[in-house]
Amino acid sequence: MLRACSLRVTRPRVAVLDAVHAFPHADTDTLIEAVRRSIPAVSHQAVYDSLHTLTDHGLVRRIQPSGSVARYEGRTGDNHHHVVCRSCGAIADVDCAVGEAPCLHASDDHGFSIDEAEVIYWGTCPACSVVASA
Repeated sequence: MLRACSLRVTRPRVAVLDAVHAFPHADTDTLIEAVRRSIPAVSHQAVYDSLHTLTDHGLVRRIQPSGSVARYEGRTGDNHHHVVCRSCGAIADVDCAVGEAPCLHASDDHGFSIDEAEVIYWGTCPACSVVASA
């Protein structure tokens, strides 16, 4: 994947990419911890730099729901959406409801050439719903 994007294959990039795929919607602290399992001496900056590069090349997607820290996922290129728990912050993927990207058609595009729509559904996850009803 890295070579296909004309990127150098480095241990930190491979480890970050593996961590993003292993822990979808993880924040940077979680990813740093995961990367350090395979490269104990990796610096925070190396992980941040790798995330930035992988995001810039479309290998990783950065999402940041309102009130949340940045999170990263390896599912890219399909314009899917997310559902976020208001209670615990859990995030899950939601496929496009209808049609082709950008899933939604703006009532007025103001002359923009729209290529993506970002939708975030908010609610309460099943685990938090059980706690709330108990």
